[in-house]
Amino acid sequence: MSSIQILVVDDSAVVRGLLTRALETDPGIAVAGTAMHGDAALRTLRRTEIDTVILDVEMPVMDGLTALPLILQEFPHVHVIMASALTQEGAETTVKALALGAAECIAKPSTSSTADSIEQLTRELIPLVKALGKAKRAFVAPTPTLAGISNTAKPKTISRPVFPPSIVVIGTSTGGPNALSVVVKGLPPEFPLPILIVQHMPPMFTPMLAKHLQADGKRPCQEAVHLGPIERGHTYVAPGDYHMEIDKVDNRMVTRLTQNPPEHFCRPSVNPLFRTAATWYGNRVLAVMLTGMGEDGIEGTREIVAGNGRVISQDQATCVVWGMPAAVVRENLAEEIVPLDKVASTILRICA
Repeated sequence: MSSIQILVVDDSAVVRGLLTRALETDPGIAVAGTAMHGDAALRTLRRTEIDTVILDVEMPVMDGLTALPLILQEFPHVHVIMASALTQEGAETTVKALALGAAECIAKPSTSSTADSIEQLTRELIPLVKALGKAKRAFVAPTPTLAGISNTAKPKTISRPVFPPSIVVIGTSTGGPNALSVVVKGLPPEFPLPILIVQHMPPMFTPMLAKHLQADGKRPCQEAVHLGPIERGHTYVAPGDYHMEIDKVDNRMVTRLTQNPPEHFCRPSVNPLFRTAATWYGNRVLAVMLTGMGEDGIEGTREIVAGNGRVISQDQATCVVWGMPAAVVRENLAEEIVPLDKVASTILRICA
């Protein structure tokens, strides 16, 4: 198998060096080039076969936010990972980039130790780059199966009475901000049910995600707060580094935030949200699994199905990474498997 070809774009020679050293610890990954700004990156892409671009947010000549749509337009099969400092300004710009189609964001190293920086980057980047590399090859040359799952896997057959949902819970990871934007834009602003979302993201980024989803969906959206009420017609995003659960206090449904251990290496994890949704809403919960790497949320999905709740999954063809939805489909837990542009209409039909 040929190695995954990476282009590293950053105006700092130190950061370019750290990224290159971290990536090349894996023999299946090769740094095919580096660039100091977006314009140089475009020139490199025109003469070199690249699978994934790691793109700095702030650079001279052409910054990451300007370069991103140009890269995606001219090279639609290339994945872009945004690299950002964990600042409010960096988070705002990065969330915009994710909504424009960047696959994922990573935080630049915050330590002065070269060894620690490389260890941090290796831990975060290697699995992500390899997952995106597989997704790109599957997209460019589709294969009939992924991990033994057909692209047209048969949805779960329901042979029981069904009830209209009272709540919608959504889990997503890699590629999620763009997918969430598509979904909320497809729902009417007056959609009456509460929507609770877990998106794997650092703490600084989730308030910006909620802000963008409110602008996209034209309905109230906020980071969840500890013991805050769950109101109809509102959307809640799990804060970075906190699990979001559903609980009941004084006859009111609320969001409960915890820092219990990570699940599937994630905090927030989809599992606590899905599990507690199954506990409190039973057969009146609708769960949606969107694009994401790994299998986070599979245990919670099992509990929703065991409680006669309903589950829909994004299909393989429209996922940036078909990991979390694939796990749901593999166990025949999804009632429907639909492309991203049909997720909102499917939610509306099920909730009618």
